[in-house]
Amino acid sequence: MLTRLRQRFGRRALYAVLCLMLCALALFEVTTWHKLDAIDNRVGDALLRWHAASRAPPDDVVLIDIDQPSLMDPQMFDIAGKWVWPRVIHAELINALVAQQPRAIVLDLFLSQPDRFRPENDAELAKALAFERAFVPMLLMDGAEQKAPLSMAPPVMGIRALEHADPKASYGIEAPLALPPDAWRTGYINFIKDRDGIGRHTELGREVDGWWIPHMIGRVADALQLPKPKQPGFRLNWYGTEFTRIPYAKAYLATQMEGGKLPFDARGKIIVIGATASGIFDFVPTPFDATTPGPFVLATGIANLQNNDWLREAPVWANPALVLVLICALAVAFVVRMSPIWVITGYATLAAAAIGGSLLALQLAHVYWMPVSTLVLGAVALLAFGLLSSRLEMGQRRHVQAMFSRFVDPRIVQDLSEAAQVAEAEVSASREITLLFSDIRGFTSLSEHRKPEEIVNILNRYFEMQVEVIFRYQGTLDKFIGDAIMAFWGAPIAQPNHAVLAVEAALGMADALQRFADDMAREDPTAKFDIGIGVHTGSAVVGFLGTSRRLDYTAIGDAVNLCSRIEGCTKGIARVLVSESTRAQCGETFVFIDRGDFEVKGRDQAVRLFEPQRRSSVGESAPAASPVLT
Repeated sequence: MLTRLRQRFGRRALYAVLCLMLCALALFEVTTWHKLDAIDNRVGDALLRWHAASRAPPDDVVLIDIDQPSLMDPQMFDIAGKWVWPRVIHAELINALVAQQPRAIVLDLFLSQPDRFRPENDAELAKALAFERAFVPMLLMDGAEQKAPLSMAPPVMGIRALEHADPKASYGIEAPLALPPDAWRTGYINFIKDRDGIGRHTELGREVDGWWIPHMIGRVADALQLPKPKQPGFRLNWYGTEFTRIPYAKAYLATQMEGGKLPFDARGKIIVIGATASGIFDFVPTPFDATTPGPFVLATGIANLQNNDWLREAPVWANPALVLVLICALAVAFVVRMSPIWVITGYATLAAAAIGGSLLALQLAHVYWMPVSTLVLGAVALLAFGLLSSRLEMGQRRHVQAMFSRFVDPRIVQDLSEAAQVAEAEVSASREITLLFSDIRGFTSLSEHRKPEEIVNILNRYFEMQVEVIFRYQGTLDKFIGDAIMAFWGAPIAQPNHAVLAVEAALGMADALQRFADDMAREDPTAKFDIGIGVHTGSAVVGFLGTSRRLDYTAIGDAVNLCSRIEGCTKGIARVLVSESTRAQCGETFVFIDRGDFEVKGRDQAVRLFEPQRRSSVGESAPAASPVLT
């Protein structure tokens, strides 16, 4: 089928169609489908872990950690009891922190339910959180049945109307109801996950029906005037070592000692108070661990903004452009029949350059670009083009071999294996070849006394014998012209020794003729059967000639005419005569008897002809002439 399509539309058209199909599929994948994102995510996560190993978090982002030892500390147990601790505990710690003037305090603990039994504790916490750069979390409830009108949110929450805001917009929000509304300096802390459930990004906030709802990180960034990305979401740039961690028990108990001094200097620092204890279950999956503590993610986002080193995304056109370049470059390479080794080497080089560029972008510019899925698409395109090329070449080879099997020895046909040979064989072109003409002598008198059926049988036996010799010496059978045979060497496959092969074939045909004549003489002593063979080396146009219904692989040109004339000169001289150009091509392979100059029709100058003989059959000093019929 591919062969018929190739014949109808052309080889390049098939590659163009495949190229367009692959480009469309690849663009759909990288822009819409995203079925290969899992590959990018796996490789990207490994890359981020490698990159993080060289990164340390800033010293001025400190985590006061409600860790497992803090929950198990006997002193804390005596003061606060089991978890959940009274909120006055947090109020006392925050008061001690505020006394040292930190840049910000971020409380990563939900305060959605008031303490109905000890409301005074909530009041103490509210007083402590009066610090203008203290922030508490809220939770966005997607799909909640009960929704609060966004227009009624206290201004301190940071929820604000944007242009074209819907005044009736509402959203499910779990606010810190344990505090009075004037203490709701909030930001949501919902886990931001990718399609595979892994947390790689965070947000400054999100727009809902024209209203801006801030994330906790966005609230801190606004309050501290930290650098921010233009987009509301950004990719986290992780750290290989932990943030400065102060166990909650250590920090709190220090405030209860005489002097109430904290075990670290909180001045000018961003303090994140959160839980990493296993029993509190504040864990999320990230590229580093399936159980990364939530406060670590929050601290990482804040630290990224403070250091202005969050991961920038590569331009959206990077992967589509790369995949189009890959596919189109591969299409061109296969159209021009570039060596598969060079194609694979070129693809591997481009892939290595893309991966190297990804590493450099990450290390030097904090730009995250993951081209692995794009390179996979390129590999698929390479395989697709390779399969098409293989099918086309196989079809073309079978087509050419089928055409040449009538003219050439099957062993030569099988040698038409390389694409360049197949293409060269199909194209008509001028090339140097050696031609052979053979004609029967005395055929007219032989046929006068025999029935037509007998003549056909004799000719078929003769042709079978002579063609076998031609094929034995790798010749191409051009045609039968009555009782004459035309053959040539040097096409369709180039043969550097085409002249030698042609002369060997001529001598072999003469030997075979002698055996055939002896057999004929035994059958009929009166039968006279001989041949004349002319051989000439020269330029001729070789190719397929004819119509779509019948094609012949033939040679045309002046060299063909001269070879026919040389065959005509053999009568009464020798069975085999070759031209001077053939003799020159053969070198010292044969002994050549100079038979002198001959006038041939269509030539102004005489043609010098030679009779070849094998060196093994005659001495050079006294060559013997072959027997001929006159």
